[in-house]
Amino acid sequence: MKIGFIGLGIMGRPMVFNIIKAGFEVKAFDLNEDARKVVANAGAMEAVSPEMAAEGSDIVITMLPNAFIVQNVLFGENGIVNHLKPGSIVIDMSSVSPADSILCAEELKKVNVRFMDAPVSGGEPKAIDGTLSIMIGGEEQALNEALPVLQAMAADVTHVGGHGSGSTTKLANQILVNVTIAAMSEAVVLASKSGVDIEKMYQAIRGGLAGSTVLDAKIPLVLERNFVAGGRIDINMKDLTNVVQAGHDIGVPMPLSTDVLEMFHALKIDGKAADDHVGLIQYYEKLANFEVPKGGK
Repeated sequence: MKIGFIGLGIMGRPMVFNIIKAGFEVKAFDLNEDARKVVANAGAMEAVSPEMAAEGSDIVITMLPNAFIVQNVLFGENGIVNHLKPGSIVIDMSSVSPADSILCAEELKKVNVRFMDAPVSGGEPKAIDGTLSIMIGGEEQALNEALPVLQAMAADVTHVGGHGSGSTTKLANQILVNVTIAAMSEAVVLASKSGVDIEKMYQAIRGGLAGSTVLDAKIPLVLERNFVAGGRIDINMKDLTNVVQAGHDIGVPMPLSTDVLEMFHALKIDGKAADDHVGLIQYYEKLANFEVPKGGK
């Protein structure tokens, strides 16, 4: 099975590595030539354009920053739509709105190409070790055909429903992750300014109801004061913007998501758009005029 992969950023690059390790033939493209060279050294064929990545591929995977770029790659002036094999499958693993996913599915159907929205959760660490969670929107037959490729990148592959369902599930995931990080940040700044050792606080609460995968992933970064991006603030801003819009489109108020989105906007203005979203703690630190000490005490 021949795979085309477009988008070799923080997530896309390790995903390609795992597809190669599973024995698939991969043609990979990114605008960044250095990223292309890295995956070529790992065994991929370097594609110098999206069209080259798509040409002759049974499955084309896109892992891109936003819906505008996805649609431009697919349907723009030099889009791959006219280079896709009839009967092939496009899997968009980007975080986009459900409406964007449905539009892609409808347009590709016109040229006899199948589509799945397949966003992921787990961040860079799980992309590296091939244990992502993938949420699928699309037809079951297409999923069955693509499953071996998806399993090369993931520990869990869940067929949620029809086109757009995967993207909707990712939006729900992003609400839970980012609102939890905001709540964690608020709690940590309160405890730390009160004189509590944050490492001990974490050990005390992690086994109870407040414990979570988010807490386990992000508290160590707070203790290290490590804001190097795994999940960038600007990317999560995009996701929460999609969350709020999707909610408004169907009459669902999104008060918590809106609040966290505004926090992200404040951090962006403060020059922190490229930080990991655990950098939300810096928003609370600024309000409290207090910095959580490295090591937590």
